[in-house]
Amino acid sequence: MTIAQASAITGVSAKMIRHYESIGLIKAPRRTENRYRHYSEAELHELGFIRRSRDLGFSFEDIRQLLSLWRDKARSSAEVKAIALRHVEELDQKAAELEAMSRTLKHLAASCHGDDRPDCPILDALDPPKLVNSCCDP
Repeated sequence: MTIAQASAITGVSAKMIRHYESIGLIKAPRRTENRYRHYSEAELHELGFIRRSRDLGFSFEDIRQLLSLWRDKARSSAEVKAIALRHVEELDQKAAELEAMSRTLKHLAASCHGDDRPDCPILDALDPPKLVNSCCDP
């Protein structure tokens, strides 16, 4: 199967497939006489695994570890669970940060009159404090 066909089947763009190959996430596929990449069913399955892992927000390093564990039939599921739970903690932290940003912006938007007046608490909050260059002060 060519890279275009692999892309269509897995939903992973050809550019990303080449990228995964370049960073060693997947092995270089067999090449035909005309140098086209040829993907096997097992390689398509790996690309699907990577796609699903990326959809869940795993980093490339986590995916590398998960792929290694997935390939190792003698693996311990405890290792897989530890990676997943660490990722859940990271997602929870990001969600908390996003929620805090949302609350702040909602508060600022509620404080803004949104009319023809030039004063705007949103812009005031975004304006950084005046920087003082202490090296050059008299």
